[in-house]
Amino acid sequence: MITFAIDPGTTESGWCLFDGARVVECGTEANAQMLERVANSAADELAVEMVASYGMPVGREVFEAVVWIGRFVQAWRAPDEVRLIYRRDVKLELCGSARAKDPNVRQALIDRLGPVGKKAAPGPLYGVKGDAWSAVAVAVTARAKT
Repeated sequence: MITFAIDPGTTESGWCLFDGARVVECGTEANAQMLERVANSAADELAVEMVASYGMPVGREVFEAVVWIGRFVQAWRAPDEVRLIYRRDVKLELCGSARAKDPNVRQALIDRLGPVGKKAAPGPLYGVKGDAWSAVAVAVTARAKT
């Protein structure tokens, strides 16, 4: 089973295809191209990081990301089956604490899946960089909650 996971942004988003043990493919691309990728994906499921309100004021960027989340969900072949994964759930699943930061999440992914590796000897996280790390965290959390 392949999980397609997205870390949505205002203009571009991180993404990955995850088979349960390793990252098959990943990257960051413009949201318009991401819509096409979602619509044409042969992955078994789609998991998208969702925004949650904690009572604090938010800026325009958060609302723009939420619009893209909706567009990604609608582009999927079965919109009602898209898994919305909250960042808090990612932190709790991977680190056991909602107070974890991005470096803690990255290290937890390495601890759980194995080393990144090198070109000559790629590990299960080889090629992951930038916003794709958050997409991998979404994928791993979605699979753990299945």
